Amino acid sequence: MACFIVPVAEAVVTTIITKVVKSKEKEEKVKVSFADGVVEDTTKIKFSTKLGWLNKLLWGGSALLAFEHIWHGEVVPFFPFLTAIQNGETADMFAEMFSAGVTMSVLVTAIWVCMLIVSHIIEKRAVHEVKLTEETL
Repeated sequence: MACFIVPVAEAVVTTIITKVVKSKEKEEKVKVSFADGVVEDTTKIKFSTKLGWLNKLLWGGSALLAFEHIWHGEVVPFFPFLTAIQNGETADMFAEMFSAGVTMSVLVTAIWVCMLIVSHIIEKRAVHEVKLTEETL
C-alpha cells in the first residue's frame, strides 16, 4: 500500500546530508599501484560520493515500488492519493509501512554498508601495495 514511503523518507534525509557533507569535504590524495606496476596519485572516494550510492539505491528502489503500487491501483493521481486511506484501511497501511517499508530500508542500508566495506578494502589494498612497492625500490 505505502511501503515505499519509508525508503523515500530515508532518501530525502540522506540527500540533505549528502549536500551538507559535500559542501564541507576536502580531497584526500593517495598513491595507487596498478597491476602493471604503475604508481599514480589519485584521490580517495569522498564520503559524499559514497552517500550518493545510498541515495541512488533508495531513490531507485522507491521509484520501482511506487510504480508497482500505481500499477496495482493502490496509489491514485487524486487526493488522498493512497486508496488505503480512502477505504479506511489506515491501520493496515501503517502496519505495512512499519513492517515492509522499514525492512526494505534497513536491507538497502545494510547492502550499502557492505559496499562501503568492500570499497574500503579495495582502497586499503591499493595503498598497501604502493607502500610495498616503494619499500622494495
